[in-house]
Amino acid sequence: MPRLHLHPERHLVSRIGWLRAAVLGANDGIVSTASLIVGVAAAAATQGDILIAGVAGLVAGAMSMAAGEYVSVSSQSDTEQADLARETQELRDNPVFEHEELADIYVRRGVERGLALQVAEQLMAKDALAAHAQDELGMSEITTARPIQAALTSAATFAVGAAMPLLMVVVAPTHLLVWVVSGASLAFLALLGAIGAQAGGANVVRATARVTFWGALAMALTAGIGALFGTVV
Repeated sequence: MPRLHLHPERHLVSRIGWLRAAVLGANDGIVSTASLIVGVAAAAATQGDILIAGVAGLVAGAMSMAAGEYVSVSSQSDTEQADLARETQELRDNPVFEHEELADIYVRRGVERGLALQVAEQLMAKDALAAHAQDELGMSEITTARPIQAALTSAATFAVGAAMPLLMVVVAPTHLLVWVVSGASLAFLALLGAIGAQAGGANVVRATARVTFWGALAMALTAGIGALFGTVV
């Protein structure tokens, strides 16, 4: 009889926490900074003014991303902790009902009633709160909110993304700056979309087209506004 070999499985969903923040930060860094640069450049500003605006956009954007991610993910974490505290109280006050409730969840998933009661009993004997957190509340180690991780990841990847169009300001001739920054930024966005899709196991073509389209639209709108007003706002 062949021997059963157990092997660890790596699921892509385990990356969802940091991957979402990383892709969001880098995408925002490229789009917002490139759009700012293109808008200012279209208003006929000098290269020095454009570079200052871009650097200011990088710093402000990175801090905004960090603060925004920390606040939003902290709110999620607060909600999770409140639900866990409520569940802990319910387990303490009415364990019989909680046992039945957990068993009902397994029954709805297709487990026979008697077996569902046994499974619920054994899981609650080991760690009642963990069993209810995962199967009743939908919480797990993978999906747990991590505010600091999200904030740092978003800020760092925003800065990296913003540095790309800023580099184009330094190397591109002033009269071609709008076109060079736009083209390079779209290429960076396409690469980011492909990398993010590959890391998350998603459709590469669809992800690449999505980020490129919205980046092009943002830059086109800001370039139009800059050209229309002809001044640095």
